[in-house]
Amino acid sequence: MAEVKLEHIVKQYSNGFVAVKDFTMDIADQEFVVLVGPSGCGKSTTMRMIAGLESITEGKLYIGGQLVNDVSPKDRDIAMVFQSYALYPHMTAYDNMAFALKLQKVSKSEIDKRVREAAEILGITQLLNNKPKAMSGGQRQRVAIGRAIVREPKVFLMDEPLSNLDAKLRNQMRAEIIKLRKRINTTFIYVTHDQTEAMTLGDRIVVMKDGVVQQMGTPQEVFDHPVNLFVAGFIGTPQMNTFPAELVRSGDSYSVKIMDRLNPLPEDKCRILKDNGVQSGKVTAGIRPEHLQVLAEPTSETYHLDISVSEMLGSEVYMHAQMDGSDVVIRTPTLNATKDGLWNSYEQHSVDFVIPPQYLHLFNPQSGDSLFAKPSELPPSTEDMNRHLKKSRAEREAETAV
Repeated sequence: MAEVKLEHIVKQYSNGFVAVKDFTMDIADQEFVVLVGPSGCGKSTTMRMIAGLESITEGKLYIGGQLVNDVSPKDRDIAMVFQSYALYPHMTAYDNMAFALKLQKVSKSEIDKRVREAAEILGITQLLNNKPKAMSGGQRQRVAIGRAIVREPKVFLMDEPLSNLDAKLRNQMRAEIIKLRKRINTTFIYVTHDQTEAMTLGDRIVVMKDGVVQQMGTPQEVFDHPVNLFVAGFIGTPQMNTFPAELVRSGDSYSVKIMDRLNPLPEDKCRILKDNGVQSGKVTAGIRPEHLQVLAEPTSETYHLDISVSEMLGSEVYMHAQMDGSDVVIRTPTLNATKDGLWNSYEQHSVDFVIPPQYLHLFNPQSGDSLFAKPSELPPSTEDMNRHLKKSRAEREAETAV
């Protein structure tokens, strides 16, 4: 079994900077987990602690049921693929892939068997006699992945392995990693700042910011139910539209007032707001660009906006406008945007659209927390986390033991 368990992991450097704050997660055997977030959020530091390349300041790390805080990297039975490939330039692809096995005194026949099996999986058999300088970036990355595969590790760690590739190669390699995952039975932990990679690769994704886990869940859960404005803006392309609004409660029913128009919420959303004890007041409303529905003719329910910029992307169009002082993007299929003269790339134009209430997200304008999320689902505030970390280690361990 290759489950990975992180219990209240903290990483603090000698200068006092806390890079990872109270990271807790259980990763199941053969699960593919993606850590995603902007630069400096702590995702790579977390992976390096799992690999043993960074010491753990506090907390416990288990791999396959074994406590490994003080176990050296070579004894953790993990393999890591780096962003920079880290291939030996004077060795062939075959020798790069075989090197770690030679150090482990594996027999020549077993080495040859593993290297050639990995090369076949990755489609690089014809490159085994080539040195890195004779390969493309995508080919080098395949060799780097092959070097990890041959070790047959319990845990496969990948630290932004596609970031040095161009867009076409990234798409190809994403597909290759998905195929690879289906062929080798091991646990994957993958780090990226690219939310597209996170959404397409992960069984679960972990969104991080400033060393704190903001949300964990399946890609669809995180996309459909972001717990705060940060997650809502980080996951999804283009990012979620947000604008000021007012929530109006009448008994057990709620409506959202946007630009002087009331939008009644469906029963399921009203029930969640009621259960969370939400009252009338100012809110930040959010809706994804693809959920705004463009209409050919205005109705009593439509909003009318002037479009300042339109981006033609072949199969779809992004239309940019201003809504109550906030930037809004409408994402619509090209066919819908061009029929009946709704869109002309050479002229300023306006558009009529509706906001389907079932797709509305509501956030506290001060904290940024989703009004639809349960309190237990929300990440700690920066202030709460800083107060927690200022306590002594004994106090924190006593709290987590309860």
